[in-house]
Amino acid sequence: MAHKKGQGSVRNGRDSVSKRRGIKAYAGQFVTTGSIIVTQCGTRYAPGSYVRRAKNDSLFALTDGTVYFDQGSKRINLIPATAGDTKIR
Repeated sequence: MAHKKGQGSVRNGRDSVSKRRGIKAYAGQFVTTGSIIVTQCGTRYAPGSYVRRAKNDSLFALTDGTVYFDQGSKRINLIPATAGDTKIR
């Protein structure tokens, strides 16, 4: 009967790949239509004006504009861009 394991593989040598969730566009940043602003699990951040929640709870922009937070940094809104404001920062 062997008293050593031999050349087997490590039992706990697995780990999942991180999902890179979090805020993708911060307050004051310019985003384009359809840009993802936040990826999240559940509803940690709520959508505000010109922002919608996707099926996987991500928040995305409905129009070009500048991101801003309110409700104690828990609700994310957009200030829509005017016709002359086409800068992508």
